[in-house]
Formats: sequence, structure tokens, C-alpha cells
Amino acid sequence: MTVPVVRVENVDKRYRKVAHAHRFLTLKSAILGGDLFKALSPGEVFTALDGVSLDIARGETLGVIGSNGAGKSTLLKIIAGAAKPTTGKVTVNGRISALIELAAGFHPEISGRENVFINGIILGLSRAQVAERFDDIVSFAELQDFIDAPVKTYSSGMYMRLGFSVAIHIDPEVLLIDEVLAVGDEAFVHKCLDKISEFKRRGKTILLVSHSLDSVRRLCDRVVWMKDGSIEQAGDPPKIIDAYLQWVARKEEGELAAGDNRRDAVTESQSEPGELGGDDGRNTNLSNGVGGGDEEEPSAEEHAEEIAAAVPYEPGRWGSQRVFIDQVRMLDSQGGQHYVFTCGAPMTIELTLKAEDPVDDFAIGVGIFNADGVCCYGTNTDIERFVAAKLQGTASVRMEISALNLIEGTYYLDLAVHRLDGYPYDYQRGLTRFRTTSPIGDTGVARLPHRWSFEGGIEWKKTGDSEGQ
Repeated sequence: MTVPVVRVENVDKRYRKVAHAHRFLTLKSAILGGDLFKALSPGEVFTALDGVSLDIARGETLGVIGSNGAGKSTLLKIIAGAAKPTTGKVTVNGRISALIELAAGFHPEISGRENVFINGIILGLSRAQVAERFDDIVSFAELQDFIDAPVKTYSSGMYMRLGFSVAIHIDPEVLLIDEVLAVGDEAFVHKCLDKISEFKRRGKTILLVSHSLDSVRRLCDRVVWMKDGSIEQAGDPPKIIDAYLQWVARKEEGELAAGDNRRDAVTESQSEPGELGGDDGRNTNLSNGVGGGDEEEPSAEEHAEEIAAAVPYEPGRWGSQRVFIDQVRMLDSQGGQHYVFTCGAPMTIELTLKAEDPVDDFAIGVGIFNADGVCCYGTNTDIERFVAAKLQGTASVRMEISALNLIEGTYYLDLAVHRLDGYPYDYQRGLTRFRTTSPIGDTGVARLPHRWSFEGGIEWKKTGDSEGQ
């Protein structure tokens, strides 16, 4: 059986939180009293890793994904030897180089040249080996004109380039990479990716932690998904990444649903029967009760001034409540309520309306705004030539969108029931939100249906879906 180049065996890592009751504990008292962590309650200890076991084969590129705080960076630091496990064991067979905190060991007062030699020796090279590779290190970092300047004069990008170059040129058997490609200019990132690909071709072992799922999918032979300090799933990259994305979507669904529940609670606590106020507590009551037929209602100019007061785009709710929106739901093609939709998928906006007295002058409107407050789309029943006749009791209204062609992002709904002259019965601005996800990183507001075609002297090495649905 082939011995793995990295073996992680049942590793736990716990950190002590700051606790007033134990702030005077010393190393001596911890030794005399036994395990320091046993003296702390569970609420005073943070478990970063919980029983993690992992084998990495020689020549394998393993990706580690997960949300912030899942334990990814802690795992890399323990493998690199920068941190010790609380319990468990880690074995590494071969020289290791860790791109975790680039330039963390650089001394700001001395030159880049001196720092290269010091860090190269710390990473396991002799002075002669560092001298042999020095020109390649400086050339890769593109710092020929600055290598003799004090490191404290370097920009953050220069720090990053030099740290990456030193780590990559010690020629390790195991390379650990933790999100270092998230910084730096585009050209240097391409150089880094090319260098990582070269390592793969040479049969080196690579452990990559990244939030860039495209990079993980492209570079890795196997993927580990970490969650709450443990390995949730491990295996084939497309399968594990898709499982992770589904979990993220469910998590966002829960967060958005919780936001809807808080919105409803705020609305109920701030609104008395017959009047609605904005989220800032501003009373914008436009009549004296439900129905209000015996009272004089404001003119179109007066209600227009009221609506204009809500600009710029801020969440709120106002109106006479003669007709009110009792419930809002966003449904998928199967009729299930959701808050996260895939770009291009169908979506139905369902409103439940209630009116105690009959109303014959009404229109129902829907607007979709992005997170910047830009109106992506808006319409109402009057614009679309529906002639109002009567609204009384409880009514259900559905607006079916066959393809929600909005690029990835968060969006807010404006929902309204109003008179034909615009006077609001119930206007909800930005109180309902949803997200769209997309595997395509296009920009703008909407993804328009389109098709690519090519003729003549043009070839592609690889093509995806040529149609933009």
C-alpha cells in the first residue's frame, strides 16, 4: 500500500476564549491542575477542528472548501506545523511549503534581498541553495528594481509577490495554498496559476484552500468540504462542489426566510388597524381607518409627495390599508416557496389581498430592484390593460415569470395595491427579498436570451453552451 504523503489522524483543535473567571490562569496552574481546557465551560472553548482524519496521496491535488469559520485555514496551519493540534497526530513525508500568510516572516527594516535569504533558510534551504535560486525568485516576483530597498517600503502587492516567489522556489514536495490568489493583479495571478499547474505536472502534492470554486473545480483531483470543524463530504470535485452549493442555497433560503419573519413582526408591531407606517416609525397614514369612505382622501399630488419622501430607495410600508397585502410568497415551478432561484428558472410571485369593503378603483403592481436600488423591472395591472371591476374579501394574485433572467445577486420587491391615480392602499417597498444564482459571471442587470455563431477563420479549443438562455 502506498504511504500517503500527508496523514491527519483524528485531529482536534480547541482555542480558549477570553473569560474573566479564568484570566489569571498561568502555565504553572494549568500544569498542576491538569488540562487547561477541562477548567473551562463549553461556552468558553471554541472548537476549530473536531476529529478530522485525512490522507493525501503523493501527487494528488486536494481542494478544501467551506464557509468562513469551517476550519479550513486551521487545518492548513496544523499540517504546515504553524499550529499544534490539541489532540491527534499529523504526519508529513517530504519538504513542505505553505502559502498561508505570505511575508509573515519578513522583517520590515531590512532589504528584500536579506529577507529572501532569511526566509529561504527558515524554509529548509542552505545559503548556497538560496543564492542559486535568488535571481529566479526576484524575477518571478518582478522586483528587480526594489530588491535592495527596505521591505517596509513595499506595497501589499509587492509583499505578496515576494512571499509567493520565495515559497514556490524552495521546490517543496508538498505545497499548501490558502487563498493567496485572492490578492495581486490579474497578470501575476495568471503566473501563479501557471506555476501551480507546473507543480501538478511534476507530480507534486498540493493542498488548496479557496473560495474560488471554479479554481478548485479546474485544479483539484479531489475535494473535501468542511463544515463546523469537521469533514462533511469528500470525493469527486463536481459532486462535492454541487453538494456544497446546494447547502449554501438552503442556508440563504433560511436567512432570507428569517428576514421575512422579522419584517412581518416589525410591520405588526408598528401598524395599528387602518394605518401603516414605514420601518423608520414614520406614520404615513393617508386616511382615518379601513374603508375611509366618509373621509376626504388626499389628492394625487399629495400622495405623490408622500411617495417621493421615500426616495432614495429605503425599505418601508405605507398606505390607507383599505386594501392590504396579507401575504407574499415566491414560488418555484413545483409550487414550493423559495428565496433563492437559479438565473433563467421560472418564478411566481403570489400575493394574498384582503379588503373589508368593496373597492372598484384599484391596480396591483410589482417592481424588482437590485441591491443598488436600480429598478430592474416594474409593471402593474393597469399598464397591462386589466380593467378593475371589484375587489372584496380575500383574493389571490399571481404574477408568473417564465424565466427569471436576472444575473446573480440580491433583489428586492416593491409590491403595491393602489388606485388608478396612484393613491396607495398598501405599498411595501423592499420588505421582501430574494437571491439569484448563476454559474455564469456575466454583468449588468439581466441575462438576455441570446445565441453565439461563428464563421470563417475562428476556432475554439473548448466550447460550452453556445446559447444564453
